Amino acid sequence: MRPTLRLFPVLCGTALLLAACETAPVTGRSQIMLVSENEERQMGLQAYQQVLAKEPLSHDAAANALVDKVGRRIAAAAERPPAEMWRAPRFRWEFKTIGKSEPNAFCLPGGKVAVYTGLLPITRTEAGLAVVIGHEVAHALARHGAERMSDQMVASVGVAAAAATLATTVSGRNRTYLPGMMAAVGAGATVGFILPMSRAQESEADRIGLVLMAMAGYDPREAIGLWERMRAAKAGGGGQAEWLSTHPADTTRIKNIRGWVNEAMKYYRRRD
Repeated sequence: MRPTLRLFPVLCGTALLLAACETAPVTGRSQIMLVSENEERQMGLQAYQQVLAKEPLSHDAAANALVDKVGRRIAAAAERPPAEMWRAPRFRWEFKTIGKSEPNAFCLPGGKVAVYTGLLPITRTEAGLAVVIGHEVAHALARHGAERMSDQMVASVGVAAAAATLATTVSGRNRTYLPGMMAAVGAGATVGFILPMSRAQESEADRIGLVLMAMAGYDPREAIGLWERMRAAKAGGGGQAEWLSTHPADTTRIKNIRGWVNEAMKYYRRRD
């Protein structure tokens, strides 16, 4: 085979990756995206419907109202980005409160948000809840689920074959990657219980989330206290070493947040 022909798949793969590059909000980190936004949102909706079909919705009117209020303020901030910081996602936002004692929350692609009532004793205040919802919305805003799917495709089948694999996978003709995709669109659990993102994505969601909560009128300095309470809630649970975990160690996370607070404060305007 002529050298040029042997190089053709590599050149095609390189062109594919260059065409698929995007930039994460706030951080400016480069991302590879081989999954379209429509496909990602369809999978997010499917995962959301599966969760709602098996999890009990809360009947606590006060908890439901709190989650809806804070969620909609964060969503409004996400839809009104500062100039050139990110593109308005135009999600079809939904906010549900799940009546379970797990300290958990998620935002799936398309703006499908759920908060478990077990998280509320830890968040305590509107601002504390805004930290969590801002973090989860940041995952969806930065398309972390699609990024993970894309990384898995490239790692599994190689750059040159990624486009063909994507076409057959999403269309339904090849279901090989569907379980991994459904796992990837599950946003990182706030206490590390389900489907965590990578450490880099978790830290990125922390940073973006601070900006979102500040834009929504919540003091980003409240994030420090929230994550300290998260750490206390996990105490006694046998925390995992950071190099074995996809979440940053609590001390690392709090240190990073302290460093990002001043950046977020530029967008903070108090709202009652």
